[in-house]
Amino acid sequence: MRIGELAERAGTTTRALRYYESLGLLPARRTGNGYRSYDEEDLRLLQQIRTLRDFGFELEETRPFVECLRSGHPAGDSCPASLEVYRRKLAELDECIAQLSAIRERVGTQLAQAERARAELEAAATAPEGAPEPRCELTPPGRRTARHHDGHEGETR
Repeated sequence: MRIGELAERAGTTTRALRYYESLGLLPARRTGNGYRSYDEEDLRLLQQIRTLRDFGFELEETRPFVECLRSGHPAGDSCPASLEVYRRKLAELDECIAQLSAIRERVGTQLAQAERARAELEAAATAPEGAPEPRCELTPPGRRTARHHDGHEGETR
């Protein structure tokens, strides 16, 4: 098949195929008249690359899988180099998940504090005259707000 048909069947562009060819991921076979020629095995290579890219693999990380397929293995992920890429990617994903979990915990803590502060403000708004004013969570320690005789609040030390 020619490059346009392969691109269409693989769900990509001819430009991407030329780029993969320049990186050595896709073989560059030519017909007698100079057209690029591809077969079903090339389509399998591209499907492997696309699947891995959809999983978040960098293009260069797909190389061991492509080489595994080219060497005659029925699946591109059965070679030792492919397995090692999987292991590295899983470790990378585990690290990302740990970082996101830590951020989620911090955001959850901030939300809980904000909700408590909001509840205190609402309770203070309905507090009887002469009750102490609520303290703002954003006021740095050691500082407090005071109401001046002109009715405005200001910081005191």
